[in-house]
Amino acid sequence: MAIITLSRGTFAGCSAVAALLAKRLGYPSLSREEAAAEVTRDYGISAKELKKYLDGKPSFLQQVPGKRLAYVKCVTAVMLSHMTDGNLIYHGHVGHLLFSDIAEVLRVRVIADMKYRIRALMENENLSRDEAIAYIEQVDTDRRRWVRLLYGVEWTDPTQYDLILNVGSLGEENICETIAYMAGQKDSQSTAESEKRLRDFSLSCKVWAALAKTPETRGVGIQVSADDGAVTIDGTASSVKAEEMIPQIVESVDGVSSVKCAVGVGRDWYW
Repeated sequence: MAIITLSRGTFAGCSAVAALLAKRLGYPSLSREEAAAEVTRDYGISAKELKKYLDGKPSFLQQVPGKRLAYVKCVTAVMLSHMTDGNLIYHGHVGHLLFSDIAEVLRVRVIADMKYRIRALMENENLSRDEAIAYIEQVDTDRRRWVRLLYGVEWTDPTQYDLILNVGSLGEENICETIAYMAGQKDSQSTAESEKRLRDFSLSCKVWAALAKTPETRGVGIQVSADDGAVTIDGTASSVKAEEMIPQIVESVDGVSSVKCAVGVGRDWYW
């Protein structure tokens, strides 16, 4: 079992590395953009709505959890649905944080200097040099804000990663081989306990995603845990209707064997 998350900056060469790595290892590969498109398709959340809560400069109202956390869980559920035998390559900018409780994840940051990124953006998007610089700086600033808001850490903090590799100096092929070797080390560390932990985590995300699919329960302030199919939900809902719907929705999720629901109704339903 080896989940590889490739954290990237805008036009830093990470997508090419992911493609090479998927071919080298035979793992399924999923990009952030592909995951977002599937959330829009499968959960009835518009691309505009998803982008508002997960991208760009966060407004004051978006700085409380509610829908934002639900949408994050939807993205995570989509990612997990693409795993094959516990293997996955995901390339986006915070994949390593979505799997923060899974020790077997190989967390890699692929970087490139500004010269490399500016040239790539100019060539791919037909922008001037000044436009490319402004775009990269704005996207990087917004992403740093979101990571601080969602996870309370710095996106560029090297302690968040197992490997930091510079595509500009090492090249895509060398980076691919390095990551493939390290993925083998992670895979050898898999145990029955770690596989159970991943299954429980996956089920909890599926439950979150099912609740986010229904407008009435999309913004509930809950915590979900799973243990071999037994799901426990704590927290508060914004209405009696949402409170009543939660256990019904959870019971319908594939893999759930029992539900313990301790959700009440409260005005302060963000935690």
